[in-house]
Amino acid sequence: MDHSTQFDLELIAKYDQSGPRYTSYPTAVQFHDGFNEEEYKRVARESNESSNPLSLYFHIPFCDTVCFYCACNKVATKDRSLAAGYLARINEELRMQSELFDASRVVTQLHWGGGTPTFISHDEMRELVDQTRKAFTLLDDDTGEYSIEIDPREAQGDTIKLLRELGFNRMSLGVQDFDQRVQKAVNRIQSKDETLTVLQSARDEGFRSISIDLIYGLPFQSVESFSSTLDQILEVDPDRLSVFNYAHLPERFKPQRRINEEELPPPQEKLDILQMSIEKLSAAGYVYVGMDHFAKPNDELVLAQEDGTLYRNFQGYSTHADCDLIGLGATSIGMVGPSYAQNMRSLDEYYQRIDSGRLAVFRGVELNRDDRLRRDVITRLICHFSLSMADVEKHWNIVFEEYFANEIESLQGMVADGLLSIDDDEIKVLPRGRLLIRNICMQFDAYLSSKQSQGSFSKVI
Repeated sequence: MDHSTQFDLELIAKYDQSGPRYTSYPTAVQFHDGFNEEEYKRVARESNESSNPLSLYFHIPFCDTVCFYCACNKVATKDRSLAAGYLARINEELRMQSELFDASRVVTQLHWGGGTPTFISHDEMRELVDQTRKAFTLLDDDTGEYSIEIDPREAQGDTIKLLRELGFNRMSLGVQDFDQRVQKAVNRIQSKDETLTVLQSARDEGFRSISIDLIYGLPFQSVESFSSTLDQILEVDPDRLSVFNYAHLPERFKPQRRINEEELPPPQEKLDILQMSIEKLSAAGYVYVGMDHFAKPNDELVLAQEDGTLYRNFQGYSTHADCDLIGLGATSIGMVGPSYAQNMRSLDEYYQRIDSGRLAVFRGVELNRDDRLRRDVITRLICHFSLSMADVEKHWNIVFEEYFANEIESLQGMVADGLLSIDDDEIKVLPRGRLLIRNICMQFDAYLSSKQSQGSFSKVI
């Protein structure tokens, strides 16, 4: 598979627009309260007919301090005792969710996200895993993908040792930038030594994969400063890197109002940082998987992309396309059967639902056949940069060129611009189209005609 990516400033400027990241299709804009707790229970029970394995996502929202760039659902607090009440509800939610799924369905994927999952104490970590094991069938042979998001400031060597003992074998380390001026501007003071100590502990304890998360577009960043951070990261040779674009939306995310807009790099500087990052990481041997993600050539994500099994969900790229995903905790989103379901966002609402003996699902969507077909097409393109029309036709019993006649017509301008090629059987994203994959996928999105939908997303680059 050709993994090359071409950076074309004129094309990026031409296709500069907002659009979904396609961690789901339909996107969350289409979620509605007509899909409620009862609808979710029905779909969950029906999913047992498939015998598919399960994936569990736990949202732990607490942070000791707030990072000004953050757009996640979080609770910034110094009061560690608040976690106890939250985890008590998680345990109850685990019990209620487990009643919907056959015990024979093994959990092959598990993820703790946040917030800061390691905000909770070691005893609370042990208890949460114990309760999870009581409710669901976890693997004991380390073959699953059990991952956790780590803030190095909240994880010492004994924390990493405990997490490995509890079964975690993958982690992502939040770094964002090593530049001290940038760290101060976004209220995330984190030394290089702190980060590398945790990374080395994870390697010593036998974690299979370590990913490092970076953000470009933060205050005071430049090509030179971000290049220095990348050089320092490359010295420790992580398995994967995520290089995210900072979207400054202070009207939606209150912490971002504390960032001085005048200190943000201008749009051209951001593009220059992105171009430099792609070139530097490619020269270092990393493969651009897509949508901000880079990995070594022998990484499972790259191998899955090459053999056509790569998938994308709310945690990003994944190798577990066959799982039904159960979301646990406030604001978490699950994907069970032909549906998406989201929990109550605020702690008070989440607590009230769980305390009343009900699941916290408050909205979602059940996919119709057209939704599932379009999701398949978008997933193939965004994960593999190619699509066999014959495969889609065989799977969905359609004539591709007839069903998607309008979409193929809408792609012709992109064909002329060299973003992709279309022949009798294949749509293939070309190197100069890879950074604009969201634009390509948007042509197959049946919901993007409304101005409301278009105004709900970030810039594609």
